[in-house]
Amino acid sequence: MKISISKAATETLSLDAAAFFVVGTDREKAVSNIASLIGVTATSIGSDFKAKEADLHLLYPQNGKFEPKRAVLLGLGEKPTLDSVRKAASAFAAKAREMKFGKIGVDLTAVETLAKHISESVDYVAQAVVEGVWYGAYDYDQLKTNRIEALKNSNGKKADEKKVELKELVLTTDADAASDVAEGAKVGDIIGSAQSMTRDLINSPSNYMTATDLANAAKASGKKYGYKVTVFGKKQLEELGMGGLLGVNAGSANPPTFSILEYKPTGKVKAKIAIVGKGVTFDTGGISLKPSENMGDMKADMSGAADVIGAVEAAARLKLPMHVIGIMPATDNKPSGTAQNPGDVLTTYSGITIEVDNTDAEGRLILADALTYAKEKFEPDAIIDLATLTGACVIALGNPTAGLFSNDDKLAELLFAAGLRSGEKVWRMPLWDDYDKQIKSDVADVKNTGGRGAGAITAAKFLEKFIGDHKSWAHLDIAGPAFPSMGGAQGKGSSGFGVRLLVEAMRRWN
Repeated sequence: MKISISKAATETLSLDAAAFFVVGTDREKAVSNIASLIGVTATSIGSDFKAKEADLHLLYPQNGKFEPKRAVLLGLGEKPTLDSVRKAASAFAAKAREMKFGKIGVDLTAVETLAKHISESVDYVAQAVVEGVWYGAYDYDQLKTNRIEALKNSNGKKADEKKVELKELVLTTDADAASDVAEGAKVGDIIGSAQSMTRDLINSPSNYMTATDLANAAKASGKKYGYKVTVFGKKQLEELGMGGLLGVNAGSANPPTFSILEYKPTGKVKAKIAIVGKGVTFDTGGISLKPSENMGDMKADMSGAADVIGAVEAAARLKLPMHVIGIMPATDNKPSGTAQNPGDVLTTYSGITIEVDNTDAEGRLILADALTYAKEKFEPDAIIDLATLTGACVIALGNPTAGLFSNDDKLAELLFAAGLRSGEKVWRMPLWDDYDKQIKSDVADVKNTGGRGAGAITAAKFLEKFIGDHKSWAHLDIAGPAFPSMGGAQGKGSSGFGVRLLVEAMRRWN
């Protein structure tokens, strides 16, 4: 998608649609001004448009001097935030996708006023707009026959006429704000495209996204954007003694991988962080088999690993002053004659032994090896892991919010603030030692489940054992927001939750 900045008046541009933000408290005045601009009466709009958050109202101009084919009113609500802007832009892009628009515009001539209204900088408002457009324009259709034929055809002559991708976004603004808008749009473009790539990986069916495919995706990104990627295969994992990952992989016909992504800036480094992502490319539950209903969604159980690629890619493209190490343990979890059984005991990379109480609690097993490896091999200033880990966290927080567990108040505060600003919200949960007794094993050092109560907390307490004495660790249980069942501007499938959050945290690091 091409993104351009224009100082020309919005009404003079040839666009399929031009959008205007409207704050709820300014609705009457804003509607009157826009109605006059496009040659309709404000009364014709009436109460159809209430300017609530993400409200969208499509209008057809009657004024021949208004060049865009359509005008779109975008509601921000009465108390707008940066995320209100992002959601409204996403709703606009989703409508553009639905109506097959090729070129759209967003009017930011009053961006300085809007920025003050929401207590944000102009560049962040522009960034949120572009992120929102990327998000709403997204559609996973690569495997539909007409789309495959269109992609094969480089000159477009045989492309399906029904499929018109959003090709260009124009942001109109005044001369004073143009530089800040351009800077924000550039950042938003990088983050938005990285998140879209992440969503593609997560939405890919498991027969298109094995552990090897996931590792290859990391290699391709690293080659394109200039960061190092190392991949361990099964033999190396056996030599390293990564019993958690190998145990989960025991029932699979596909080999496991363990990918290490490393971005190192050329200048001064603020901090070295390790980001660890769960890469279960399909989770049947193993011998502790899941119910068949909605099992197809378990292709998204590698969301954490995909987020690692997206975050490292964005960090490299933004040239952030952070040394970023991404770790992706990957395998599917299948039942077979060679699969691990409930009651088996595994020896992990750390030497800690685990009683496998339930083979469907497999994500924590592969993360156990990865967390210890990240800590010992790289000695990072902070470790952050992301995983679609527990249904219990979804019960506790629903779809909109990820669970945050941390042994470092400063890191937790950073992630909470980054979540609010990025629109990928997190909520801190307890890590008290009272929960340790639930994962105590009679036959090993620890068992991988803690019963029905406090399931998200006991999973986090399990992971905590594999960071040892590290003083700055955070675990993000993204099971709710990673692959929500909600539709709307979100669209179907993966949300790519975590990429914006991680990038914002790295940008705010001090």
